[in-house]
Amino acid sequence: MNDIQKDLIYLLFCGVNGFTPEMMRVQSMDLEKLYRLAASHSVRAAVCIALKSADVEDKPFDQAYKKAVRKNIYLDMERKAILSEFEKQGIWYMPLKGAVLKELYPENGMREMADNDILFDADRQEQVMHIMLMYGYMAESVGKSYHDVYHKPPMLNFELHTALFGDTFSDPFYRYYADTKRLLRRDEDSHYGYHFSDEDFYVYMTAHEWKHFNGGGTGVRSLLDCYVYGKVKGDTLDWAYITEQCRQLAIADFEQKRRQLAEKVFSADTLPDLTEQEQEMLMYYLTAGTYGKWENFVKKKLEDQSKAGFILRQMFPDIAYMRRSVAFVNKYPLLYPAGIVYRWGRSLGTRRKYLKRMVRTVRKYGK
Repeated sequence: MNDIQKDLIYLLFCGVNGFTPEMMRVQSMDLEKLYRLAASHSVRAAVCIALKSADVEDKPFDQAYKKAVRKNIYLDMERKAILSEFEKQGIWYMPLKGAVLKELYPENGMREMADNDILFDADRQEQVMHIMLMYGYMAESVGKSYHDVYHKPPMLNFELHTALFGDTFSDPFYRYYADTKRLLRRDEDSHYGYHFSDEDFYVYMTAHEWKHFNGGGTGVRSLLDCYVYGKVKGDTLDWAYITEQCRQLAIADFEQKRRQLAEKVFSADTLPDLTEQEQEMLMYYLTAGTYGKWENFVKKKLEDQSKAGFILRQMFPDIAYMRRSVAFVNKYPLLYPAGIVYRWGRSLGTRRKYLKRMVRTVRKYGK
């Protein structure tokens, strides 16, 4: 672990625990490199708050923090307005992920958000699309996967989920969350708004994190979310229930190791001694970035198949993927062969850098 990574962890510890960083240590930090690393993990606002507590002003960090605060406010306002419309039209819904987690952080804006994630009644998808269009959103992707994507310039994004995990995911996840409604509790001040229990929110949060961790990876913000959730809710949680649900999802081992690592890393101003396995896990978080690395995804895929098998699957993806990737295949599945040819042409025409990177990665990690 290099000094910049250590500085990031230290300042995140300070931010979420209300601890003022040591002035001499902060003065020795390379704030330009620190900013780039914090940006790749979507934790600039949290770092900025820690720096400000030590009376350190840095313009890029300050701008990122103010932007995070503004965006959170705008997302909250839009979510409130749109969910009010859901209420009027009798569409059940439940906010997910960052919209819930950000309220547990010590200060407004500390937990950055990219978009509003909301689970809603899949039977009302067309009606929901009309609502989003009415509010000025552009429908970037609707009906192609288990979540629809809407965008309103310059900064408002919504991911509206018809399911928590689609049928392309491994069976434990898809089967467990196929009937999500059985886990939901109605909001006291709402007819159609729902929420998870604290335990079920944590289980879903862990499952969602595992999805990314086991693919391209996920950044240190996910580890920080785990720490903050445990710090605020931990003493009241039914850990026996959580462990059993994670066992059913085949992520009990990951949950325990991730939680123990988060507690070790963010509960003290000095990084404690970590086992070799913990060090490896922490570095995986620190080098992945918020949304993981494409190389990690390819490396995972190549662990269970040959180079030839991977390339063939890339050249001839299944129909479910093609329906998400090519609009006319989604509308007319029998045009799958034409979609394959179209996709090849598109890749050769506009994604040559991607293809070169894939070839290099396959050569490096393939069997």
